[in-house]
Amino acid sequence: MKVDVNKCLHCGGCVGSCPKNAIFLNDFVLEFNSDCINCGICVRLCPVAALSKE
Repeated sequence: MKVDVNKCLHCGGCVGSCPKNAIFLNDFVLEFNSDCINCGICVRLCPVAALSKE
């Protein structure tokens, strides 16, 4: 997953939506771990379209 840091509101919606708990918010920086399955739920739920599939 790719994060547009200029759009991200750091709302945490993507963190809570991840079925694999693969997204973390560290010091206002989104991080994805290797558990990410690229399901796209976070992309669809982001209110400002800050996330995209790579």
